[in-house]
Amino acid sequence: MSASLADPTRDDRAAVDKAISLLLALGDGARGSTGVSELARRAQMSKSTAFRLLGMLERNGVVERAGTDYRLGERLHHLGRAVHAPGSESVRDALLPFLSDLYETTRETVHLAVLNGTQVVYLAKLYGHRHAPVPSRIGGQLPAHATAVGKVLLAYDAQAAEQALSGPLRSFTERTVTDPDVLAAELHAIRRTGIAFDNEEYRPGLACVAAPVLNRSGRAVAAMSVAGRFGQIDPRALSAHVRRGAAAASRVAAMGPARAA
Repeated sequence: MSASLADPTRDDRAAVDKAISLLLALGDGARGSTGVSELARRAQMSKSTAFRLLGMLERNGVVERAGTDYRLGERLHHLGRAVHAPGSESVRDALLPFLSDLYETTRETVHLAVLNGTQVVYLAKLYGHRHAPVPSRIGGQLPAHATAVGKVLLAYDAQAAEQALSGPLRSFTERTVTDPDVLAAELHAIRRTGIAFDNEEYRPGLACVAAPVLNRSGRAVAAMSVAGRFGQIDPRALSAHVRRGAAAASRVAAMGPARAA
């Protein structure tokens, strides 16, 4: 009898482990949707097992089907926002009108993001009229040191900056800043100018410019950015628009937590 009770427990645990492996396979560097065979290979399980578990995950809303492929579901993104950006909904709701204004001015892809340790969490994204290789997604995270929004937030958070500078700085392209001394100097310059740039530092062909949204005490509660294809947009020319948008949002943030956390 004890054996019959123990066996289902082991089976349940194995199923959970395998389901998590599939979710990690979908989220670990994957872009867009992925087929069952490839997911089974990444998660090191049979195709039939992967198909069965994906069906279960789909029924629970953490995986979505895209034709014959699969991608992470909206419910999982909502959970990620709750875990990695606590209290961020009030920030997003208060500042989204200013992000919309920035989009209307530039017609390029715009972002609203906050800092989570040495990662940035994207609270909002409005797509521009022109296609650009922008890998961000709402609720997703990217390394702060390789993004414009991340660098501008690090520049206004000494503790997070120290944490980033003390650890290895991963390289994503040949332009990624991986030298702590170079990054420290850049963060100092960003603090002085209030603007940060990303020139193909996370993704080849991507350029971005960002500015901080500051509260009354001068703390950056969020960052706003404009992104587009490298060589197709002029980040320095766009910086004036980003500055104005972030400054307007900062006036709301300075009114206190009732308007922006």
